[in-house]
Amino acid sequence: MTYFFETYGCQMNSAESAALALVCRERGWIAADDGESADLVLLNTCSVRLTAEKRALGRIALYAAVKKKRLERGRPLTLVLAGCMAQRLGKELQAQFPAVDYVMGTAARSLFPLILEAAEKALGPETFPEMAEQAVFSFSPSHMEERQFRSFVPIMHGCDNFCSYCIVPYVRGREVSRDPRLITGEIRLVGERGVREITLLGQNVNSYRWNGGVSGGLDFAGLLRLAAAQAAQSGVRWVRFLSANPRDFSGETIRVMAENPVFCRHLHLCVQHGSNRVLSAMNRGYTRERYLGLIKEIRSAMPGISLSTDILVGFPGETGEDLEQTLELMEEARFLYAYMYHYNPREGTAAYNLPGRISEEVKRERLSRVIALQKKHTAELLKSRIGSRERVLVEGISRKNADELITRTERDEMAVVPGPVSMIGRFAELTLSSLRGNTFRAKELRICPGV
Repeated sequence: MTYFFETYGCQMNSAESAALALVCRERGWIAADDGESADLVLLNTCSVRLTAEKRALGRIALYAAVKKKRLERGRPLTLVLAGCMAQRLGKELQAQFPAVDYVMGTAARSLFPLILEAAEKALGPETFPEMAEQAVFSFSPSHMEERQFRSFVPIMHGCDNFCSYCIVPYVRGREVSRDPRLITGEIRLVGERGVREITLLGQNVNSYRWNGGVSGGLDFAGLLRLAAAQAAQSGVRWVRFLSANPRDFSGETIRVMAENPVFCRHLHLCVQHGSNRVLSAMNRGYTRERYLGLIKEIRSAMPGISLSTDILVGFPGETGEDLEQTLELMEEARFLYAYMYHYNPREGTAAYNLPGRISEEVKRERLSRVIALQKKHTAELLKSRIGSRERVLVEGISRKNADELITRTERDEMAVVPGPVSMIGRFAELTLSSLRGNTFRAKELRICPGV
């Protein structure tokens, strides 16, 4: 039998899709080229923004039509909806789209083998809703994609912060940290299978805390030390992590990163806003002064590190002065890149009923100013890097030129360079010689000895 997945949203969804695909392969299922020919289609959804949910609804409608045509030809299709949107809306989705066979929320992934068994035996989903409601979240043993040299490794799940604009705690649940033995075991496994870069994942990754059987407990900094040691033993050469919250970023974490070159010199540190008043209304738990002080500490410990962030404008009650403070923070922080968006009301969050809603026109105008400033900073920072000699991981063939390879630096910069496909998945060295847009160009690629 065959399966086809569509994954939307964050890296955690990508990791979870990889884990579910592994379950399929272990049962002898084969990946299909497209959803129209597959025996089972799974849509792994996101609820962070309304646009993500609208896109998923469109895909559900599409596959409902595909399923109808397939049934007319006597070829059944099992349609599964997974992820945060499935967790948030649950039975409402099946009521709206009867063609959906299973709605599998974030806590119900452990039941996926039962879905596969039902599809194999052509059984109905009658008992699944009751089982799904009783399911408890558990981590998958492996999240490695087949024949890949990079892998995600989840270390915790859920979030206790309850930022006032964010739906994540309601669809992912409270924080659960993963056993460090299972984390290091997965790092060892993927390293032995040729993975050279891993990204430790969590909705609030640096709030990791494990108390089971470890004297005094193990915090995020302690886990990073374990991860660095295991990576070195297993052949993993680069380690990243997402997503870090400034409120939980400790000095010890900075020290561990600085002492271990396995940690890439790039950090995504979400700021969201530059106004203390808005940060407080967002329930972010830190001030602009704390954030700017933190990045000074990071840059002092790791000179040359690049930073990226998230910026949200148009939050209820935001004033022009609040926006100016955000622009001022950007000028001081100078991010390599940023994910920038305007406030999108999410029903069920604390901010949903706040007064002072900003009009769509004003939100778009404010966002355009933030984007313009970030483009300026990105261009300046990249231009200053021309001439640098860098180690890169070769990721694949350039989409624009089949004779060139696309590579990434540890600072999360992209560079294209001529080279053979045999270099994909290997580390190499090059000189950043010029820029085209936000992508560097290089003329010569040299294999890094010993890696």
